[in-house]
Amino acid sequence: QAQFVESGGGLVQPGGSLRLSCAGPENMFIRYIMAWYRVAPGKQRELVARITPGGDANYADSVKARFTIFRDYTKNTLHIQMNNLKPEDTAVYYCNKDPSDTTWGQGTQVIVSS
Repeated sequence: QAQFVESGGGLVQPGGSLRLSCAGPENMFIRYIMAWYRVAPGKQRELVARITPGGDANYADSVKARFTIFRDYTKNTLHIQMNNLKPEDTAVYYCNKDPSDTTWGQGTQVIVSS
């Protein structure tokens, strides 16, 4: 079972930016479709963005043109750059494969509030 460690969350004002990072097993991010998910208060887990081994990315409509998913091949990490954050982006963010493994990391909390 894969184990992921997410980081980079925090409290940010609306319109601000954050970059989340995810560390995982060696070669995981170049072998599988990887994704960022989020769980907002009172809501089910949502797939926010995914990236194929070839680098093709897809995004949920709610984050298109604001979020960018990418890999750092030198550090074996997965990232998501989040710009123009909105209060509705408040959630715990997780990385995992797509389809996801049954094991999840602890996630990283993002709070967008003034």
